[in-house]
Amino acid sequence: MTRAAVGAVVFDLGGVLIDWDPRRVYRPLFGGDERRVEWFLANVCNSEWNARLDAGESFASCIADLADRFPDWADAIGAYRTRWTEMIGGRVPGTAAIVERLEAQGVALFALSNWSLETFPLVHDDYPELGRFQRIFLSGAIGVAKPDRRIFEFAFDAIGLPAEQLVFIDDNAANITAAKALRMQAIAFTSAVRLEADLKALGVLA
Repeated sequence: MTRAAVGAVVFDLGGVLIDWDPRRVYRPLFGGDERRVEWFLANVCNSEWNARLDAGESFASCIADLADRFPDWADAIGAYRTRWTEMIGGRVPGTAAIVERLEAQGVALFALSNWSLETFPLVHDDYPELGRFQRIFLSGAIGVAKPDRRIFEFAFDAIGLPAEQLVFIDDNAANITAAKALRMQAIAFTSAVRLEADLKALGVLA
């Protein structure tokens, strides 16, 4: 089957362009006890709970609900918001340069990210490369998060191109699976070096 021409490239942000990891907060908070950190992130402030934040629920509400369930962990749960900026580790090496090169080649660029509207403004101005995207689609604004197909379909309609003409880049396997099921040309992100090679193989990056 002939691959569709690429009309635009759609980037995830966290883990692809901006390094985010709650362990940066909880390792020092828990005295370097890695088992405790991993237990906490698997059982208390876990991915299912974080997905509520991504989908637009307020930090205040989500933290209050969780603190009611885990009162012994209330202070640690609260740190998820009060120390959120400490979870940011700066740029993922090399990705911003690829975004710049794509823009210079005239490639249409968009971002589709699971991100709360409460926290995105805290980092936006630190990353001027975000201004290279024609539009940034945030789950917190749309009210649904990846891998739900509805957030992808929202982006398709707004971009005005069929899924087949969009290259999607994400570091989350479930999101890549969802994108492929919708017929996007999906790239699983592991490093900027690998991403460069993958984009060249698609004929998107010179």
